[in-house]
Amino acid sequence: MKQNGLIIGLVLIVSLISTSMFTVHLTQSAVVLELSKPKKIITEPGLYFKVPVIQKVRFFSKQLLDNDSPPTEVLTRDKKNLLIDNFSLYRITDPLKFLETVRTENGARARLDDIIYSELRVEIGTHDLHEVVTTTRGDIMEKVTKEANKKAAEYGIQMDEVRMKRIDLPPEIANSIYNRMRTERQRIAMEYRSEGKEESTKIRAQTDKEKTILIAEAYKQEQTIRGEGDGKSTKIYAESFNKDPKFYNFIRSMEAYKKSLKTDTTILLSEDSEFLNFLNKNN
Repeated sequence: MKQNGLIIGLVLIVSLISTSMFTVHLTQSAVVLELSKPKKIITEPGLYFKVPVIQKVRFFSKQLLDNDSPPTEVLTRDKKNLLIDNFSLYRITDPLKFLETVRTENGARARLDDIIYSELRVEIGTHDLHEVVTTTRGDIMEKVTKEANKKAAEYGIQMDEVRMKRIDLPPEIANSIYNRMRTERQRIAMEYRSEGKEESTKIRAQTDKEKTILIAEAYKQEQTIRGEGDGKSTKIYAESFNKDPKFYNFIRSMEAYKKSLKTDTTILLSEDSEFLNFLNKNN
């Protein structure tokens, strides 16, 4: 029985000692609470002791923490709505003040969201849309980080950096802008098509004009050449007739017979017809 009691006593002592010891790591700070009230702040790493049951320990990170905020709408100076998506980096510099004000990291993130978006609304409200998107984003975020750090100090937090991840237009405004862009592109396309049709009509008209001129000139040349040929032909015939009128008549008659007296042609003429003069046996 004495041995059992001794063992139980040793177990209780070991359990009591283990529950009274705690370790603070290099990346942590701690606040010792006694009956839910702050008793001691520990910022140096090492092994420490506390009163079991009566005292509890809350640990806080010394490392750089991140806060990815949900997107929210912000109004610019030229009355344009922007959907801002940002993130921030912060440290817990005063664990006691942090515990008394926001208590947990989730509470800190919620409070930082309010602070950051409040500063974003103020700062972006002094700039036009094109400035925020193109030239002044870095200056804006530097000022927001500075002002947010001043307010976050009340909660034992130091703001290291605030940055924008994305800048978008709200869906309803984006759709309206896209529709205007689509309409503008369609208008430009119609202008190009109209200009193309106009240019096509001009080219066709010019081509038809040149075609008409070419045909007229070709017909003129044709008639000129044909007239010259007929003149030369007439001249040759006249010269031939003057040299031997009888032979000329004979040739002309033969040509007429060739053209008119075909196998499938029937001609009714009198025997003394002048046309049959060279076919008459008496001649």
